[in-house]
Amino acid sequence: MVREDRSTWKTNYFTRIENLLETFPKCFMVSADNVGSKQMQQIRIALRGKGEVLMGKNTMMRKAIRGQIPKIPQLEKLLPHIVGNVGFVFTNEDLTEIRDTLLSNKKEAPAKAGAIAPLDVFVPAGNTGMGPEKTSFFQALAIPTKITKGMIEILSEIHLIKKDEKVGASEASLLQMLNIRPFHYGLVVKIVYDNGSVFNPSILDITDDDLLAKFAAGVSNVAAISLAIGYPTTASVPHSIINGFKNIAAVCLEADFDIPQIATIKEYLADPSKFAAAVATSAPAGGAQEEKKEEKKQESEEESDDDMGFGLFD
Repeated sequence: MVREDRSTWKTNYFTRIENLLETFPKCFMVSADNVGSKQMQQIRIALRGKGEVLMGKNTMMRKAIRGQIPKIPQLEKLLPHIVGNVGFVFTNEDLTEIRDTLLSNKKEAPAKAGAIAPLDVFVPAGNTGMGPEKTSFFQALAIPTKITKGMIEILSEIHLIKKDEKVGASEASLLQMLNIRPFHYGLVVKIVYDNGSVFNPSILDITDDDLLAKFAAGVSNVAAISLAIGYPTTASVPHSIINGFKNIAAVCLEADFDIPQIATIKEYLADPSKFAAAVATSAPAGGAQEEKKEEKKQESEEESDDDMGFGLFD
C-alpha cells in the first residue's frame, strides 16, 4: 500500500475533523497518556457504530477548530482545553453510556520508575513467596517482615506509593517482584462538549433524584426567607395558610367557638384515649408480630419452668 505524502495526509485530516465537527454535536475531549496502539484499537472496536475517536497533533486540531469557528462559534470553548496528549471522541449516543464504555476499556499496567501515580498503592500483608536473601531489600524500604517457613512475610499492610507522587525505582522493583500491577490506563475524559456547552464529566453522574433534591432544597430556602421577611411567594403561601389556620384553631378552642374544621381536634381533646388508638393503628404490623413472638417465648419459658423439679421416674 502506497503511503500518501504529508500534504495530502494533512488535507485529509482537516477534512475529516471538519466533517466530524459538523456531523456530531457532542464529543468528549480525552487524555491518552500511557495508552498503547493495541489498546486504542480495542477502544475503537468497542465504540464502533456509537462514536468516532480522533487523535492528532494539538496544533492541527486547533487549526481545524479555528477554521470551523465561523460556522460553529461555540467551538471556541474547546481551544483552551487542547493541552497535552489529548484527542476527541465524537458521538450522537447517550454521553453517559459512551463515557462508561471508555472507562471500562482500561488495561492493567506495572508501576514504572519516574511515572506519576494516579492512585495510592498499598502492599498487603502476607507471604511474599521470596526467600530470605531478599530481606535487605525490604529493610531498605522500611517494610517490617519476618521469615515464615523459609519465606519472607510482610507483617502489616504498607502504603507504598502516594497518589500524584513519582514512583521510585525501589518501589517499582518491589511491585514487580511481588507481581503487583497497580495502575490501570485508558482514555480519561477531561471535558464534555454538548451542543455548545462545555462542562466537567462529573456532571454526567447527576441523576434526576439529585436534581429534585436540589430543587426541593431551593424551594425550602425561598419559603423560609419569604416567611421571615413577611413577603408572600408561591413557595411560602401554603405555609402562611397553614400557620393562619393554626392561629384560627387556637382562638376557636380558647373561645369555645365551633367551626367544622376543628371538630376532629375537639373530639381528640375531649377523649384523649383516641390519641392512643390512633398511635396503635399507625404502628407497623411488625410490632404486633414481635409482641406475639415475645408472648410465645414467655409461654415456652413458663412451660419449661413447670417441668423443673420432676425427674425421669417421678
